[in-house]
Amino acid sequence: MKTIAFLLHNNFEQAEYEEVNNKLKAKGYSTLLITTNKEKEVQGMQQDVNKGDTFTADIFAKDAKPAEYDALVLPGGTVNADTMRGNEDAHSIITAINEAGKPLAVICHAPWILINTGIAKGKTLTAYHTLQLDLANAGAKFVDASVQIDGNLITSRNPDDINNFVAAIDKALT
Repeated sequence: MKTIAFLLHNNFEQAEYEEVNNKLKAKGYSTLLITTNKEKEVQGMQQDVNKGDTFTADIFAKDAKPAEYDALVLPGGTVNADTMRGNEDAHSIITAINEAGKPLAVICHAPWILINTGIAKGKTLTAYHTLQLDLANAGAKFVDASVQIDGNLITSRNPDDINNFVAAIDKALT
């Protein structure tokens, strides 16, 4: 059974974790929740502004073993993505997955993290529309599409694109 890891901090867009996780589990994947938060209890957000549910992470980012994961998903949420942009443990995991050529699936505001890791440069990506200039300034080409695939990178715009996002992750792993 293939394992898909989710990496997030706190105040993430709940649908981009919960719905994607549930749909991937329904397809037969094992999933794992990794957090850069100092506590395993993490807070979801509804539409980036209203508190949603809390979830319990399986492990802390410092204890993650990227070699054991077949893919990595980075949910968005403005605060979540902005916090992880500067987190070295997150950068290590993301870089290891990317260098191994494994699917790296990034949605909504999470492509900000690809800028800070240097992964965005030279890539064609989609994201939440407000990231367009940030991605262009980082040397990426922005496209407005529900899903954009560039090598092992799978990017998506927002929760409305979850079905296409999950289909792209599934296709990359089969």
